[in-house]
Amino acid sequence: MRAYPLQSMELEDAMKLQFKVIDCITKEFQGHEFLNRGDLGVVKGLNKPVTTNKAEKVVADIFDAEACVFVRGAGSAAIRFGLHTMLKAGEKILVHQAPIYSTTATSFDMLGLIPVKADFNDLEDIKRALRTEPDIKAALIQYTRQKIDDCYEMQEVVETIKAEKDIPILTDDNYAAMKVKRIGVQCGADLSCFSSFKLLGPEGVGVVVGKEKYISQLISESYSGGMQTQGHEALDVLHGLAYAPVALAIQAQVNEECVRRLQNGEIPEVKNAFLANAQSKVLLVEFREEIADAVLKEAEKLGAAPNPVGAESKYELVPMFYRVSGTFRKADPTLEKRMIRINPMRSGADTILRIIKTSIERVKVCL
Repeated sequence: MRAYPLQSMELEDAMKLQFKVIDCITKEFQGHEFLNRGDLGVVKGLNKPVTTNKAEKVVADIFDAEACVFVRGAGSAAIRFGLHTMLKAGEKILVHQAPIYSTTATSFDMLGLIPVKADFNDLEDIKRALRTEPDIKAALIQYTRQKIDDCYEMQEVVETIKAEKDIPILTDDNYAAMKVKRIGVQCGADLSCFSSFKLLGPEGVGVVVGKEKYISQLISESYSGGMQTQGHEALDVLHGLAYAPVALAIQAQVNEECVRRLQNGEIPEVKNAFLANAQSKVLLVEFREEIADAVLKEAEKLGAAPNPVGAESKYELVPMFYRVSGTFRKADPTLEKRMIRINPMRSGADTILRIIKTSIERVKVCL
C-alpha cells in the first residue's frame, strides 16, 4: 500500500508564516484594539462588529486574497456558502472521482447541484470531463486526500481547469490550511474554505477567503445579527492562526520521527508504519497480528484520546489513537483488525511509542 501525503511546511517556513500573521495583524489593529475582547452586534455601516471586520481583512491579507468573511457552521458551512455564491440549483460541478466528503455531499443535495466526476490524478481526464460536459459551471477541489492513492497537486489541478475552461473553483482547505505553503486561493482558485476550529480557533466559525465578488454576496445575504461572528470570536480566530503554523509543523516532525523509528524496528510487533492524509495527516501503524482493537482500548487507559474533538482543535493536546479510516477499510477490510491511526497532536514521539509499546505488552499478557 502506498500513500501520497501532502508536503508539510518545515519549521522555518511555519515560523515565517507565524510572523506574517502577526505582521498582518499590526497593519490592521492598533495595539489597544487587540488587547481586548472586541465589540458586539451589528455596527451601523458594517452590519457586523468592527473587530470582526478588521479580523477578516487580516485573514484575507495572510492568504494574499481580495476578501474574507467568517461564517457560522464551521468548514462545512463555509463550503456550502461558497458553493451557493458560484452556482444555481440544477447546475453541474466538477469533482474528483472519489467518495465525496459527507457534509459536502449534503451541501450538493441541499443546493441541488449535479456532480460530474473526473480523476484529478490524471490531468487529461480533467480536460476530457470539461470537454464532454460543456455545461459544467464550477469545480470543487478537496486539498487533502480522498483516496489512498491520491497524488494530485493543487496547483496543477487548478491550472488545468482554468486553462481548459475559466470556471470558478472552490477549494476545501480543511486539514491543509496552515500546514502547506499555499492554500487553494494562493494556487489560483476563486475561494478557499476551512474551519477555524481545526486551527486552534473557536468552535463553529468557518472561513471563506478569496474573490471579493463572491465574498461581497455572502456578506450582503448574511445580514441578520445572529449570523455575525462576534468580536471576541473573531479575535480568537486570529489567536489560533498565530499559533497553528508552528504547532502543526512540530506535529509533522513528530510524525516523521515516529515513522523512522517504527520502520527501523523499535517495536518488533509493528509490521509497517507510514503517513497519509486521512483527512488530517496521520501516522498509520500496521501490526503483525490482529490486535488493533485491543491496542486502542489499552492506549486510552494510558492517556491517548480515543476520538477526535475537532480533529486538531485547541482542546486536543494528548495524542489520538483511533480506528483506521473508512477509506482504508474499504480498500482492505482486514486492515481494521491490524491497523490504527495516530495523530500526535501536541505530544512527542517518545510518548507515542511508549503508549504503543505498553499497550502491546498489556494485550499480549491477555492473549
